[in-house]
Amino acid sequence: MTSGQTAIEPRTRGHEDEDVSDKTAEKHDQTLAAVQRLLSVRGVRSYVVHTITLKLFGDGRPIPLGQRSRHAPDLDVRSRAGWVVATVSVGSRSGSFLVSTRDGRDIETVPSGVPERVANLILFTQFGGLA
Repeated sequence: MTSGQTAIEPRTRGHEDEDVSDKTAEKHDQTLAAVQRLLSVRGVRSYVVHTITLKLFGDGRPIPLGQRSRHAPDLDVRSRAGWVVATVSVGSRSGSFLVSTRDGRDIETVPSGVPERVANLILFTQFGGLA
């Protein structure tokens, strides 16, 4: 990179939205944990992805200054072969579940408070029924 050029900021999966507070991220994490437990009972592997970005600003001081921002967590659902088959997140404004599946369908919106519907949607669309 030559002088005067700037680096292109990396894009994280689905995290182009605004930053969230630690309290909001923790609330979303607890909401996604309910879906994760329901999938786990049925033998489906999933894990919560937490994304925290850190921008460092070098201004010549011995310790670089930085800015930390946190993004809403996602729940990645894996097939038996290890592929991500669905991603679940919580809408920042609505609080509803947003379910994206690998089959290219539009994002499904499931009202908050019904993690069973999210688990069943993933099981039936990606695993052909209850695992």
